Amino acid sequence: MPYVIGAECIDTTDMSCVEECPVDCIYEGDRKLYINPKECIDCGACEPVCPVEAIAQDRRVTEENEPHIADNRRFFVEVLPGRDAPLGSPGGASKVGRIGVDTELVAEGS
Repeated sequence: MPYVIGAECIDTTDMSCVEECPVDCIYEGDRKLYINPKECIDCGACEPVCPVEAIAQDRRVTEENEPHIADNRRFFVEVLPGRDAPLGSPGGASKVGRIGVDTELVAEGS
């Protein structure tokens, strides 16, 4: 996964990164945003516009945010609460809109 959104985004979903993303790969959960690792083109356009510095390349995340590397992936490959199937790679966040649920890590308030 090229870029990861960390804990700083929880309850601070500014959406500047969504507006900047050229491939529409940033999806909205309930309390946090998630970057789809299969759709991200590793351009880095999202990173500098994040006002809370929540976005980093997966190999440059802080120790505190290391759990968010797997968690960002989990958002797309596991069945989220209230859903029948994993989100997968729908080809753009605007196609599916706000998902409205989070992974267990985020829902528990990490």
